[in-house]
Amino acid sequence: MTRVAAVDCGTNSIRLLVADVDPATGELTDIDRRMTIVRLGQGVDRTGRIAPEALERTFAACKEFAGIIAEHGAERVRFVATSASRDAENRDEFVSGVVDILGVEPEVITGDQEAEFSFTGATRELAGQGGRYLVVDIGGGSTEFVVGDDRVGAARSVDIGCVRLTERHVRNDPPTLGEITAIRADITAALDLADETVPLAGDRTLVGLAGSVTTIAGIALGLGTYDSAAIHRSRITAERVGEIVGQLLRSTHDERAAIPVMHPGRVDVIIAGALVLYEIMKRTGAAEVVVSEHDILDGIAWHIALGDD
Repeated sequence: MTRVAAVDCGTNSIRLLVADVDPATGELTDIDRRMTIVRLGQGVDRTGRIAPEALERTFAACKEFAGIIAEHGAERVRFVATSASRDAENRDEFVSGVVDILGVEPEVITGDQEAEFSFTGATRELAGQGGRYLVVDIGGGSTEFVVGDDRVGAARSVDIGCVRLTERHVRNDPPTLGEITAIRADITAALDLADETVPLAGDRTLVGLAGSVTTIAGIALGLGTYDSAAIHRSRITAERVGEIVGQLLRSTHDERAAIPVMHPGRVDVIIAGALVLYEIMKRTGAAEVVVSEHDILDGIAWHIALGDD
């Protein structure tokens, strides 16, 4: 058994998992799992740089995580950074700040690496059960598509994420028909790109990851508060996702904020995230999506324990 700490710093949030991992039994036991919305990708699509206030928020979260990692005595730490820090001209400033706080250098991974970690995290608990999966990880800046069975067959990362699409197109609340049409056009173009590498149609289980998907699941389940145990491995039909998308498209900021499972940091970007999921389901023909709370964080933890770093 190895106690590890995995940090995933994405475009919208930074997350920590401290876990005990036993490769011999295939068990991963959470010790501490938490998330902070830092919006690292604020303005990156427009300016090409990480904003000073976004760096400040991210470094504050890193300081909090450093204390938690030390408290739990993690033997090994791995920090993975994704879309926003890949795209930013000033990513060196981000890297040096993380090193100063946590003592480890963030790995600015490729989209393909991000996809592999996400697939491992989502499907490791299903290993040996047979079946074929299409895993989609809808992030803030990008969405990863991975197809495989017990291992990755093909993967592709495309630049559609809830933050990127919202910042690029949404100026009104609720968004106008023109804004919705523009978001859908970007999603369609990105799905065409993904389909070149990862065939989107086929007889596979669609597994959805990350905050947009889990929030939609919480809404579909009618939860009064966010409940990871209820959401994990829940199955939401395409019809229900479509109904929720319609509700969100008509809602105001205040109405979305009043949804019990809605994290405050997702209120302004959930519409774009929901549209990404729904358009994926229409393209793939999936009747339902299996929602997983196990994602890139779990994949990073597994790779640490297996010595793949």
